[in-house]
Amino acid sequence: MAQVLEFKLPDLGEGLTEAEIVRWLVGVGDVVAIDQPVVEVETAKAMVEVPCPYGGVVTARFGEEGTELPVGAPLLTVAVGGTGTDAVGASDASAPAASASSEEHAASAVSSEYSGNVLVGYGTAEPAARRRRVRHESPAVARTAEPAAGPATPAAAQASAGTVAPAARASAPAASAPAPAVQAAAPVVGGARGDEGPVPVISPLVRKLARDRGLDLREVRGSGPEGLILRADVELALAALDRAGTAQVPAPAVAATPAAATPAAATPAAAAPAAAAPAVVASAGERVPLRGVRGAVADKLSRSRTEIPDATCWVDADATELMAARTAMNAAGGPKISLLALLARICVHALARFPELNSTVDTAAREIVRLPAVHLGFAAQTPRGLVVPVVKDAGARTAESLTAEFARLTEVARQSALTPADLTGGTFTLNNYGVFGVDGSTPIINHPEAAMLGVGRIIPKPWVHQGELAVRQVVQLSLTFDHRVCDGGTAGGFLRYVADCVEQPAVLLRTL
Repeated sequence: MAQVLEFKLPDLGEGLTEAEIVRWLVGVGDVVAIDQPVVEVETAKAMVEVPCPYGGVVTARFGEEGTELPVGAPLLTVAVGGTGTDAVGASDASAPAASASSEEHAASAVSSEYSGNVLVGYGTAEPAARRRRVRHESPAVARTAEPAAGPATPAAAQASAGTVAPAARASAPAASAPAPAVQAAAPVVGGARGDEGPVPVISPLVRKLARDRGLDLREVRGSGPEGLILRADVELALAALDRAGTAQVPAPAVAATPAAATPAAATPAAAAPAAAAPAVVASAGERVPLRGVRGAVADKLSRSRTEIPDATCWVDADATELMAARTAMNAAGGPKISLLALLARICVHALARFPELNSTVDTAAREIVRLPAVHLGFAAQTPRGLVVPVVKDAGARTAESLTAEFARLTEVARQSALTPADLTGGTFTLNNYGVFGVDGSTPIINHPEAAMLGVGRIIPKPWVHQGELAVRQVVQLSLTFDHRVCDGGTAGGFLRYVADCVEQPAVLLRTL
């Protein structure tokens, strides 16, 4: 007989706590191989295909496309060690609780159907004690929360109540689960959670979203596992507040008890969010959720502006000689050298002379940490928004190597296939916003870095050259720096050296 195993959203690394389902790659009833990708998710940093470590038949999926799930939430269940008929066509009569000895036998049979090759932080097996504990829960929980995936799904999911019950319970909307067993997962007294324990929220982004809008999380009923409050629950509550123009929490987010029918605005505690939240007219325009890459960019830029005392200096430079040098390099044969690669080489040499700008600030220790290697980030515009891929060990690369790596990362970014490793670890960022046809900008530092160099468009302008007015190729360079790591003299020296190398590329020969 098949053993039904639950596959949860694994820890995707880099501190990520949630991901949005973009596209399911398998359906209920499909046979999956060990380590076969089963779902494509979008995190705050990248699009990731998640492989399932089990081989068998998919019996249930949890979450529609567009749903955001926290790490550890159920993704799907897989029937392992039996035929597809055993897994999908089992009846209610074939679902009694297995004994401990039969469970151990099934677990040993599963080991051959399980690779163990999971993503960061995902365990190789669920503790048997937890499976036995869940098996004794009320059958009403599993029946009420079973996903509507066709007539075969409930029977398949009941083939092993020990592993499916927690997943099924997590996928059920709060409003469709009136059974006392389900309501007990997140007790609500008088429309609020009272003093019965901490609010079940693991995502700091969800807490911040509620705090910024003045929403009391005790008034929100979570739809995640064990009553976990997800971002979707908070957004639903906020949308209802905006529509009603009061602090009343929407019915789907509050326990269906007589006390909850009283408008939340009738109590002082519930009225507080209404006073704190800004007045928003629901019909004022389109609402675009700040999630995924857009949300990550918003959080990082807000943190940069909040934590870093930045300053900006800029200078115009005559780039005529740099453009001529690039033309000569490309005319000599071999792979073409990009302008961005030449600017990167200049940045690397400038950072060797002014290492203060290749650093970060440890606020807890009140120390400036000067970093030994230059990992150069560069801003890239993609269909998903602005991303900053990182060229590792840029200081050890030639202009030709930098050109190839910039091209590779840019193409991967356009395909939305960058990994978290491609987007993290930067120590300095180069932002060529000249490609958008603008001359200047005041870049926002890519936290936790200490500086960013911005490069505008290179265009013909009147310029005094060798004592005479001439038309030259002129570019504006902008440097935004963390004033904690250095003073204006250091920042000005760095920018002036970069400008000198742009105007006279031969200056670089002194350090080659």
